[in-house]
Amino acid sequence: MILLSREDFETLVDEAINGLPDEVQRWLDNVAIVVADRPSPEQQARTGLGPGGLLLGLYEGVPKIKRGVTYGEVVPDKILIFQRPIEMICRTPAQVRDQVRRTVLHDSAQYRQKHRRNAIQCVPY
Repeated sequence: MILLSREDFETLVDEAINGLPDEVQRWLDNVAIVVADRPSPEQQARTGLGPGGLLLGLYEGVPKIKRGVTYGEVVPDKILIFQRPIEMICRTPAQVRDQVRRTVLHDSAQYRQKHRRNAIQCVPY
């Protein structure tokens, strides 16, 4: 387990995002990537994870494939990165950066694709 200040964690998040492939970065138009300490009980419940499950990130918004012609001028969708659960499973800043990268890839795939369970399979690391 590693404990980081919010500033240090956000720096690792920025590094992870900047290191994403250009194609993935283009997916993230109108998406805010936000750091939170941990998921709320409601967020945890929406994912189907029980109280002991670790939720590392969460996409909240309208997937691109479900947007109609009337979609526009809305607040950005969000990818939430949960600092405390990621710190619980990582031991070094490099592991945090790698886990954040994988979490953003996974949740940006949620933004792009229809089915939550198979979303990340087509995204190269």
